[in-house]
Amino acid sequence: MKKFGFVVSVVTAALLGAVYALASAGGAGISADEALSRLLDGNKRYVESKMNACGETTAAAREKLAKGQKPYAIILSCSDSRVPPEIIFDKSLGEIFVVRVAGNVPDPVVLGSIEYAAEHLGSPLVMVLGHERCGAVTATVDANGKGEGNIGAIVKAIAPALKKVKNDKTCDLKDKGKLVECVVDANAKMVAQNLTKQSRIIRELVHEGKVKIVAAKYDLDDGKVTVFDAK
Repeated sequence: MKKFGFVVSVVTAALLGAVYALASAGGAGISADEALSRLLDGNKRYVESKMNACGETTAAAREKLAKGQKPYAIILSCSDSRVPPEIIFDKSLGEIFVVRVAGNVPDPVVLGSIEYAAEHLGSPLVMVLGHERCGAVTATVDANGKGEGNIGAIVKAIAPALKKVKNDKTCDLKDKGKLVECVVDANAKMVAQNLTKQSRIIRELVHEGKVKIVAAKYDLDDGKVTVFDAK
């Protein structure tokens, strides 16, 4: 009886080890640059109203993905209802791992979500996606970076970008519309730059060349996504 129990324990341990190894292996099988190219190609189709991802939302597609996922890109975007990443990049089930929060700012839960997709699913690309006329950024500008309560937490997270813009004096501070756009840009770039400072896991993956981080902006008017140059 004891021998039987030992065998069961060994088999169980082996199975758990195999499952963990499979989850950790993950991997989209493409490079970060190819992943970015796929996103921008999809955005081009979206802008030109030539979308084709809807064909991949069939029952067969769902069944294929039911046992696992290998998204090739992680997108941290704003919760704004006008900026759904799956649509603006013309993507279907299983292609992108999306984390959405007002102002596209990270907290520990957001960072953990990104870490999971990068480390365990093997996604090679992280995109921080801001957007034109962002309400969270506008609220930050209106409150001068100071806020209270739960919404105040978002304002405080975006406040460093507002401070940077004001200190750099590279933006027309008297024009609120232009100021908001400058802060949108600065916020997306700062969030992207700080991911490696806020997460040891992301930092190591970037150092090992397994993950690339980019910042980008979505234009509400023409639907185009522009990737900012890395600095």
